[in-house]
Amino acid sequence: MSSHGHVKNGPGDMEFVVLATLQEISQIQTRIRSAGIPLVGESEPFLRLLRGSERIARHGTAAVLIHGETGTGKELIARTIHYLSERREYPFVPVNCGALPEALAENELFGHRAGAFTHAAREAVGLVRLSHEGTLFLDEVDSLPPKVQVALLRFLQDGRFRPLGAGREEHANVRIIAASNRRLQDAVEDGSFRADLFYRLNVLSLEIPPLRARGDDALLLAEHFLREYARRYSMPFKPLDAATLAWFARYSWPGNVRELENLLQREFLLAEGAELGIAPPAVAGLQSPKSSPVPVRNESYQEAKSRALEVFDRDYLQRVLRESGGNVTKAARLAGKERRAFGKLLKRYRICRLQSDGDSRPQV
Repeated sequence: MSSHGHVKNGPGDMEFVVLATLQEISQIQTRIRSAGIPLVGESEPFLRLLRGSERIARHGTAAVLIHGETGTGKELIARTIHYLSERREYPFVPVNCGALPEALAENELFGHRAGAFTHAAREAVGLVRLSHEGTLFLDEVDSLPPKVQVALLRFLQDGRFRPLGAGREEHANVRIIAASNRRLQDAVEDGSFRADLFYRLNVLSLEIPPLRARGDDALLLAEHFLREYARRYSMPFKPLDAATLAWFARYSWPGNVRELENLLQREFLLAEGAELGIAPPAVAGLQSPKSSPVPVRNESYQEAKSRALEVFDRDYLQRVLRESGGNVTKAARLAGKERRAFGKLLKRYRICRLQSDGDSRPQV
């Protein structure tokens, strides 16, 4: 049994396929956990991401460009690449380019000499020098001002840079991993990002799937976070109740893993019972418990959970089919499942087709 990883290689977006056995995936996860990186998931898109990260880590000098929505964990993936690589014993230095004041961005990255400008009484080492032999992670790289883009381009070309006020250039051996929640091609087209810098950064690239495309990973992440909060705050572990499980995995998570984590932490700290009962956020297409109540029955927790998950499965399958216009292949892709496995779920719940008379509800 194998999973498939896709890594885009070079500005031509030439794609190659990497095969990974479950044993290889397990070894990668063990190495990641030993580095203290909390990556959790079992879905096919997540396993492809892990395998792609491991493949990229082997090439420790090539620049990497990571794309992903806000909250998907771009820095965690950058750390994963760093700690799976031969640079793991050297610094991993993250910087949010969007938080750098425009006037100070070049100074922050490349440093300055004493007297380089007013109030520069002492020499300052920039983040590039601090990253020597390691990895510099540039989040929101599209926020860099044009002048700094030029300096970064030169550094990517030959590893050389000039601190502000310095009389000569310096050299640093640094791997650059850049990330953006915006397509850099769009920034190139609107003139806010240099095309030549984009090509220098886009030697290897990774796309982080949104949480809504990762199937049951939301539930796995929820359990992970809840156990972490129980340990951190010295409180009993509190599982999600059946009603919460019924809506939890079908929620679209527009804030991705960050939204999930923040929601769970707040509810965990405020909950008074032995279980967490969380009302779903108000989003289109997601009914509240008031409009679709889970009836109270004389049944065990496991029975209630199984029934709630069955309700969720049926509702989710119908919704994803509607969103895909009845196209099973597209629906499977949206759900983050293989087409055959998705088809088995449709057969199990007898969801076979869409009506052809204008009613978009799936037939059951």
